[in-house]
Amino acid sequence: MKTVAFYTLGCKLNFSETSTIGRLFTDAGYRVVAFTDGADVYVINTCSVTEHADRKCRKVVKEALKYSPDAYITIVGCYAQLKPAEIAEIEGVDMVLGAAEKFRIVEFISDLTKQPKAVIHQQNIEKVNHNFIAAYSIGDRTRTFLKVQDGCDYPCTYCTIPLARGGSRSDTIENVMDRARQIAASGVKEIVLTGVNLGDFGIRDGRREDRFFDLVRALDEVEGIERIRISSIEPNLLSNEIIDFVAISKRFVPHFHIPLQSGSNKVLGLMRRRYRRELYAERVARIKSVMPDCCIGVDVIVGFPGETREDFLDTYQFLNELEVSYLHVFTYSEREQTAAAEMQERVAGSVRADRNKMLHILSDKKRRAFYESQIGKVAEVLFEDDQKDGFMHGFSRNYVKVRAKYDPVLVNEVKLVKLVEIGAAGEVEVAEIETVLAH
Repeated sequence: MKTVAFYTLGCKLNFSETSTIGRLFTDAGYRVVAFTDGADVYVINTCSVTEHADRKCRKVVKEALKYSPDAYITIVGCYAQLKPAEIAEIEGVDMVLGAAEKFRIVEFISDLTKQPKAVIHQQNIEKVNHNFIAAYSIGDRTRTFLKVQDGCDYPCTYCTIPLARGGSRSDTIENVMDRARQIAASGVKEIVLTGVNLGDFGIRDGRREDRFFDLVRALDEVEGIERIRISSIEPNLLSNEIIDFVAISKRFVPHFHIPLQSGSNKVLGLMRRRYRRELYAERVARIKSVMPDCCIGVDVIVGFPGETREDFLDTYQFLNELEVSYLHVFTYSEREQTAAAEMQERVAGSVRADRNKMLHILSDKKRRAFYESQIGKVAEVLFEDDQKDGFMHGFSRNYVKVRAKYDPVLVNEVKLVKLVEIGAAGEVEVAEIETVLAH
């Protein structure tokens, strides 16, 4: 039996697609093995959001060849769609598949004979604009990443995703509900909805057929799933009706991840974002008014061209005063074929690094303050299948990470726990448990 191993770079959407590709190989008679087991075939699913992701792809190829020098190596994902010829020049790469071809990988890879040059199967991204291919992750029995939307119609000046994934398109509500039921039947307790621009769900064949709110209401009725989490949603697409529905929902949890990117309206304009900071503040205030314990995560970019010291401090102060729970901080990096790459007034690399560090420190403070606000409360925790130093972890509905003594009976179980204190220095993400009660 031939073996295949995978490595995924990037977002939750990539993880859902890697898992789906893995099932294609299994159906074709391959056995999926660990990356370090020396597989016959390696599939590397790439990201191209930052320059670092491009470099990491090269490193993963080297690592794969270290474990299996004769392996057949295929690269898929956003980097593969954007720069197939560049990837084909990487020593050891045998095949590069674009966005429209990656789900036909078994067909393309049927012959493992290595050629003098890497084979490229990639077509213009316009070819995939009306073609939605469903995907979901399996393997972690606690949660599943379920892809419901792909592509993006937003022309943000820093982003290559529309070039790599095409225009916005979605599955049908009926199909999503069917897959949610299949996932529930497998024993998974939590679904994380994923997409490139999740709030834009509902476009098929270039026309809007549904709204994201329609999907939310429908999924709330699916039996067998205890939790549904929204991975990320643009502030201009997060309507009050969605917020108010989640507040009373049976299954949707009080946790939102809302990209901000900058707290400066000037920089938001340069980024060509579809909102201003005032709208973002309104969304946060609305959430906290109906869900005081809701966890709110924020994406923010530092060092965008034209971002002055005053602009950055404007962002810092805005976030400092905002009632959010944690930050995902990204240092801006120039991406070819984007408008931002041609902008003047570039920010020095050392300045970008300093600003990144400042916001990471602020994020630590925000997360700790959020955790401290939860101390003494009783929370429903879904425990993970992990063990380290005799402890296991889990997450509350509002995304507080907790720690308990390992007990195999608790794995993939929802339990009521009392949050009593934050762990030792440096463990700002850990809340210890005093009592575990049957749910």
